[in-house]
Amino acid sequence: MGGAGYYVWHQFRSAPPPGLAMGNGRLEADEISIATKFAGRILKLFVDQGDMVKAGQVVALMDTRDLEAQLKQAEAMAIQAQRAVDEAKQSLAQQQSLVLSAQAAVVQAQRATEEANANLQQQQTQVKLARQELDRTTSLMSRGFATVELLDQRRQALNGALAAEIAATARVNETEQALVASRHNANGAVASRDAAAARVGQTEQAREAATHNVEYYKVNIADNTLVAPRDGPIEYRIANTGEVLPAGGKVFTMLDASYVYMDIYLPTAEAGRVRIGSEARIVLDAYPNHVIPAKVVYVSSQAEFTPKPVETKSERDKLMFRIRVRVDPERLKGHEAIVRSGLPGVAYVRTDPHAEWPPRLEPSAVPTTSITVPP
Repeated sequence: MGGAGYYVWHQFRSAPPPGLAMGNGRLEADEISIATKFAGRILKLFVDQGDMVKAGQVVALMDTRDLEAQLKQAEAMAIQAQRAVDEAKQSLAQQQSLVLSAQAAVVQAQRATEEANANLQQQQTQVKLARQELDRTTSLMSRGFATVELLDQRRQALNGALAAEIAATARVNETEQALVASRHNANGAVASRDAAAARVGQTEQAREAATHNVEYYKVNIADNTLVAPRDGPIEYRIANTGEVLPAGGKVFTMLDASYVYMDIYLPTAEAGRVRIGSEARIVLDAYPNHVIPAKVVYVSSQAEFTPKPVETKSERDKLMFRIRVRVDPERLKGHEAIVRSGLPGVAYVRTDPHAEWPPRLEPSAVPTTSITVPP
C-alpha cells in the first residue's frame, strides 16, 4: 500500500497536469547583510543566530566615543558661529541706524541749501530794486526834483542790499558744502551697512556649515547603531563583541521574510509560455500536503545548460531557462519565524492561462513549523 502511494506521488510530481509546468528547486529567502558603514569596534550585540527580528530593531551598537567627541567639538563651533551671527546682526543694526541718521542729515542739508538759495534770490531782488531806486533818485536830483539826503539814503540802501547779497551767497556756499559733506557721510554709512550685511551673510553661512557639521556627526553616530532593515530571522552572526571591523564589515546575515522564492529551470517549449505574473504553486518535500500559492516574478531572457538538480541525460542535453516564483508576501505575514532557506521542493507554473488547478494543488493553510534542510 505504501509503495502504491509513493508511485502515485512520484507520478504526480513527474507528470504535471495539462497547461502546467513543473521544476525542482529549493525554497530561498533574500539574504540581507547587516554591516557597518564605518570602520570601528563592536560595542554591543543584542541578537544572535536564529533570533527573529523586526524591521527597525536595533541589533548591534558600534563604539562611537571618537565621533561623540567630534560632535561636541562641532557643537561648540556651532555655538561660536551663532554668536558671530548675533554680533554681525547687531553691527548691521547699528550701521542701519547710522545710515538713517546720515540720510536725515542729507535731507536737512538739502533743505538748508534750498532756503539759502531762496534767500539769495530774495537778496538779489533787493539789490536790483535798490539799484533802480538809486538810478531814479540820481536822475531826479539832476533835474532838481530830489535832495542829496534822499540820494544818500538810496546809496545806503543799495550798499545794505549788496552786503546782504554777499552774506546770502556765503550762506549758499556753506550749505552746499554741508550738503556735499552729508552726502559723503551718507555714502560712507551705506557702504559700511553693506559691508555689515555681507558680514552677516558670511557668518550665517559659517553657522550653516557648523550646523551641518553637527548633523553630519549625529548621522554618523546614528549609522553606527545597526538595525534590521526587514522582518526575518538572523541567519548568521559573523562578528563578535569587541572585534574591530573595516567599513562595510558584516556583523549579521538575516533572511528577508517578505521575499521568499524558488528558482526552477524549464525547457524552451515550456519556458516560452510562462509570463511574469503567471500563477504558480510550491510544494515542499517537508510538507507534501501543503500547497503554497506563488507568482512568477522573473523569466530569464537567456538560455543556459540544465543545472545539476535535473537528473536524466536527455534533460541535461537541453537548454533550460531559469524561472523564479515568489511566495505571496501577504501570506507570509505573521509567519516570519518559520521562514527557512534551503528546503527542497517542486514549483508548478501555469503555462496556459485557461488551465485549471487540480484539487491537489489548491492552496492550503500555512504550517506552524518549518524544517531546516542544508542546501
